[in-house]
Amino acid sequence: METQVYNQTGKSVGKVTLPESVFGVRWNADLVKQVADSLLSSKRKPVAHTKNRGEVRGGGKKPWQQKGTGRARHGSIRSPIWVGGGVTHGPRKEKNFERTVTKNMRAKALHTLLSQKYREGEVLFVDSIALTEPKTKIAIGTLNSLSGIKGFEYIFSKKNNAVAIALSTKNKETERAFQNLGNVEVVEARLRGPRITEKAALGADKSNVYVFEVAKGATKKSIADSVHQSYKVRPVKVRVAGIPARKVFVRGKMGVKKGGRKAYVYLKKGDKIEVI
Repeated sequence: METQVYNQTGKSVGKVTLPESVFGVRWNADLVKQVADSLLSSKRKPVAHTKNRGEVRGGGKKPWQQKGTGRARHGSIRSPIWVGGGVTHGPRKEKNFERTVTKNMRAKALHTLLSQKYREGEVLFVDSIALTEPKTKIAIGTLNSLSGIKGFEYIFSKKNNAVAIALSTKNKETERAFQNLGNVEVVEARLRGPRITEKAALGADKSNVYVFEVAKGATKKSIADSVHQSYKVRPVKVRVAGIPARKVFVRGKMGVKKGGRKAYVYLKKGDKIEVI
């Protein structure tokens, strides 16, 4: 399975062989829907919240005595059968809508979507997109050049989700250049960049181990390939770990810093990565 590769100006510069396991997968609508539903459901934050009889203010005193009045017995005016009382079986914000799917299912769904996009002629391979300056004008010029390729004239015709640019390595200038375009999204395929901390620097000096922040779905093989492509060294071992979310103070207010994933890249003796 071969396809054309273009440069940043829209000219063909060669061909690339695509893996059948990524771009030759049969369409599976049920799998894609299940993974998409799990992602949307996991993002859902419950807002609707009703108070039960114990949470409604007031109602601590018995409205009238138990016997002798001829009326029905009641213990609180906040009972669910009273107006202004608590709500029975109402929506609660403690409900967890998170739905999990396995890592293999997420990867298979991604390969299924990429294969379908490729069959429909919506995947374009560019050797590199590296802008020298973070200018929106340069970014628009690049997209204009790519829109001259047959089948990709729609780049500027869609208002939303027109283009998703997947970069193999982090490029701040390119990301800043495209961030003003609402219908273009720049994502990182694998490696996000080195994690520069005192502990990571000591590990690099003593054990020749480097720490990188990686994308959520990155595998050990893809991380090793990205390190080899970016820094021209081949890791002997890759270990992936999670970065937990933590509470931080921002301008005197409590906030939460999101977690992520990091990779420990082990290099053989003599190899080195310049992270600064």
